[in-house]
Amino acid sequence: MASETSDIERLIQLLAKLPGLGPRSARRAALYLIRRRAQLMEPLAQALAEAAANIRTCTACGNIDTADPCGICTDPRRDASLICIVEGVADLWALERTAAFRGRYHVLGGVLSALDGVGPDELNIAGLVRRASEQQVKEMIIATGATVDGQTTAHYLAERLKGLDVTVSRLAHGVPVGGELDYLDDGTITAALKDRRPF
Repeated sequence: MASETSDIERLIQLLAKLPGLGPRSARRAALYLIRRRAQLMEPLAQALAEAAANIRTCTACGNIDTADPCGICTDPRRDASLICIVEGVADLWALERTAAFRGRYHVLGGVLSALDGVGPDELNIAGLVRRASEQQVKEMIIATGATVDGQTTAHYLAERLKGLDVTVSRLAHGVPVGGELDYLDDGTITAALKDRRPF
């Protein structure tokens, strides 16, 4: 009986490490999984084992997939002349969700941060410069966040890419679609004013 209790406690502790789940939510999730062992818990355990065994990091762009290079890098319908630079895989997934971008990606693996001790050598910047030098690449879109570290990283990348035969652009910042000025923070309004364009 003690063995079962420790297995359940271990499950709860592991679930509690997931983002958005604390100890209470982890207990509820564990109980839900246990009650639906055949329909959910066993297929989930199998999917987790298969993912752990098969997921790779793409050596070309830094995305995660079951193939290397990833499906985005090998898709012939993608525009190889256009590369969008993102901080992490979550940002890549967010852009893919929109289906608005049909180029390729480059995952940095974070942003420059003096406070956290993250310098250029800790990020996938050398690979980015190498890719920017490839003949088919025409434009690099910097899509780092609008945070201080994201802005610092964007400026650093723009400097590193200067002098290469590639156009460097940046995602626009400002008023979101459906946003009302009264509900926006000062930084967003300031960015929108600075990034204004002809109507």
